[in-house]
Amino acid sequence: MPDTTITRITGRRVWDSRGWPTVEAEIELACGAHGRAIAPAGASRGAREAVDLRDADGTGVKDAVANVNGPIATALAGMDASQQADIDRALIALDGTPNKARLGANATVAVSLATLHAAADAQGLPLFRYLAQGKPVRLPLPEIQIFGGGAHAGRRIDIQDLMVMALAAKSFDEALEMTARVYHAAGELMRDAGKLRGVADEGGWWPEFGSNEEAIETLVRAIARAGFVPGDEVAISLDIAASEFGSGGHYRLGLEGRSLDSDGMCEMLLGWLHRYPIVSVEDPLAEDDRAGMMRFTAAAGQRVQIIGDDYLTTSAERVQAAIADHACNAVLLKPNQCGTVTETRAALDLAKAAGWGCIVSARSGETEDLSIVHLATGWDAGQLKVGSFARSERMAKWNEALRIEEMLGIDARFAGRAALPLTKLWLC
Repeated sequence: MPDTTITRITGRRVWDSRGWPTVEAEIELACGAHGRAIAPAGASRGAREAVDLRDADGTGVKDAVANVNGPIATALAGMDASQQADIDRALIALDGTPNKARLGANATVAVSLATLHAAADAQGLPLFRYLAQGKPVRLPLPEIQIFGGGAHAGRRIDIQDLMVMALAAKSFDEALEMTARVYHAAGELMRDAGKLRGVADEGGWWPEFGSNEEAIETLVRAIARAGFVPGDEVAISLDIAASEFGSGGHYRLGLEGRSLDSDGMCEMLLGWLHRYPIVSVEDPLAEDDRAGMMRFTAAAGQRVQIIGDDYLTTSAERVQAAIADHACNAVLLKPNQCGTVTETRAALDLAKAAGWGCIVSARSGETEDLSIVHLATGWDAGQLKVGSFARSERMAKWNEALRIEEMLGIDARFAGRAALPLTKLWLC
């Protein structure tokens, strides 16, 4: 057996897809294996997320990097990298705060993921196989942004992400091929209308619309223009990110210059579900609107996926509470929201046990790091949200999933539309 004792931990400053600094951690083991991982960063952040530690200037990561090279390196030296839960418990104890405010979740998640990579390298396994531990896996159903909005596009429209899911695809490769057709058809529609203005943070087309609903209508047209049946072959997924424009049960739609209460917000969204081929809605109400989330899930949860992102912040405790409340039927999983691999897995396990959908997700500030593709596949999460079908930090992840599908060969299975929870929550 290889000696998986941690012998060296190195932290460094690198740069993300928006040109802001972030933390990379590299770990070396006694057997010569090593692992490396980079912390992403989000523009739209839940109030209860673990802290992304920044320097006094608000952007730098010198303090977070120093924490990797100092107290974290000292605490983990000599520990066994194959014992991920022990590593993560040590990180949590060393930080000593409920939200990673001392060390920074950008420091802890980089180290936690790097440890995972090093342990897989010591076994000579791709990370997804190391995570699967011999169990069958599925390539995840991709959720891919076509139009960016909200905090990812200067709040040009209120909806943060307008995405598609290739429900008719029989493989991951086919899902990407179908999405490419929709993405380029959407760009053609924008060009023909004289509204092509480039792309947003995650690579989706920059939104140039008169209303939020016009954006949805244009996406339906793009699906049809690409030659697919909207809702049957390719369906729509929305990330409302309602916490960005709502709190205290009041929502201000800046693009349309109107305000809604919680009931009005639910009514508007339910109207969209009735009129358009939408199968998934993320954060339809704000993170502080528990009653609204419960009402919306009661009204729509039997026919669409309702995802908690800011509402759950990859917290097992909050997932458990939402299961009891019937406040969602799916969870978005972002390792940097909680700060460690083990805490991310705990949230996933609770959600899967309840029959919920599970979506492993990137952030708007991304890098070339490929970890989340392996987490989504090795944990058999079922769904993967990376951003758009453009920009290399996004395409690197989609392309990694293609390599995994090829590696699996005849054993490759694709989650497809079966990854959506639909009525599972209500049948529990």
